[in-house]
Amino acid sequence: MSFQSLFPSLLLGTSNSSHPSTLTSSSSMSSYRASDRPQSPSTGSPSPEAAGIIAHLKDKSTDELRKLLTDKNVYKAFFNSLDLVKDQRNLSRELQEETMQLARENLEKETRMSELRNQCMIIRTTELADAQEKLKELEKQKDEILRFYSPLLMLQSLQDAMNKDEEESETLHKKLLEKEIDLTTFLQKYNKLRNDYHRRALVHLAAKTSVM
Repeated sequence: MSFQSLFPSLLLGTSNSSHPSTLTSSSSMSSYRASDRPQSPSTGSPSPEAAGIIAHLKDKSTDELRKLLTDKNVYKAFFNSLDLVKDQRNLSRELQEETMQLARENLEKETRMSELRNQCMIIRTTELADAQEKLKELEKQKDEILRFYSPLLMLQSLQDAMNKDEEESETLHKKLLEKEIDLTTFLQKYNKLRNDYHRRALVHLAAKTSVM
């Protein structure tokens, strides 16, 4: 019995129908699943993968081929012996080793990351708090300066000073009438008060006009 007659044309990677398949009616072929068969290209020539499998099968005896089709353990051992399967498993093992190496490196970096997180926490709770406190104080000083130099506050300050000059002038005039001071002293102080008053009044008028 020839090698081709033991396997369907699909396993051999050929579409040649001139070779009879003598095992298709046997009980062993009924257990052969279509999903277990290598698929051949539509051109009829075997693919590189199928050619590799054929190379492993061509020297096997009829009994060995029958066991391969009917015995799951034999089939599994044959499957694991294929170079393609070995290559895939080696690649998978290398990928697993690389993944484990990356995981180990990440775990080693975890300590450093924890230290950095602690440092950030210290900065946030100490240095940042101090900076925020200083900023708050500077903002308070800025508000006070702006309030002090605000047009409305300046107008009010000028008006208060004018009122004070007016009151001191009235008080000085009463002292003259009651002869508590002499005329020379009165004139000196009174002139100074009135000059201050009119100077402030002019500034007040100019500032008020500018604001309006």
